[in-house]
Amino acid sequence: MNAIDPARFTPRPSTPRPSTPRPAAFLDRDGVVNYDDGHIGTHDRIRWMPNAAKAIRRLNDAGYLVFFFTNQSGVAHGHFTEDELNTLLDWMRAELAAEGAVIDDVRYCPHHPDGTVAGYLEDHHWRKPSPGMIQDLMQHWPVRHDGSFVIGDRATDIEAAEAAGLPGFLFAGGDLDAFVADVMHQTSVR
Repeated sequence: MNAIDPARFTPRPSTPRPSTPRPAAFLDRDGVVNYDDGHIGTHDRIRWMPNAAKAIRRLNDAGYLVFFFTNQSGVAHGHFTEDELNTLLDWMRAELAAEGAVIDDVRYCPHHPDGTVAGYLEDHHWRKPSPGMIQDLMQHWPVRHDGSFVIGDRATDIEAAEAAGLPGFLFAGGDLDAFVADVMHQTSVR
């Protein structure tokens, strides 16, 4: 499988696309928005990072587009299906929205070259550290480069940011809102 199957990778926007370019925050999921407890495929395993909703709400209020971009090799390894992953992502977005925190869109890569599930056994160009997910979001949304950034918890997230021409910030855990406030200050367009 060399190309993305559009039926499986249909953009999942939760908000109408604005017409004016805006800065964007690209957030890794596991290890940034929620704790990385390994191959999370159901909502009962989600443990939110402290002040995750507050951080996303801060970005929303400041006019940022907010995206998840996440490697989800649990699909390739047979821990959960894409349908289960999408159900979880929809649940997460609804839980955050209930707290006034909006995720505008999501991209995920279910592939891994060492997986066990046929159809997912490749080092796909969306898989971080490749910038494919970020580039696809930028193609579908009016993202302004100035002021945009990536927050991740692994070197591969930062490598994807750099490959997409964006600054990347390594999050080590803790209060996500405080971290986001600092990143926004560092990347603000003056």
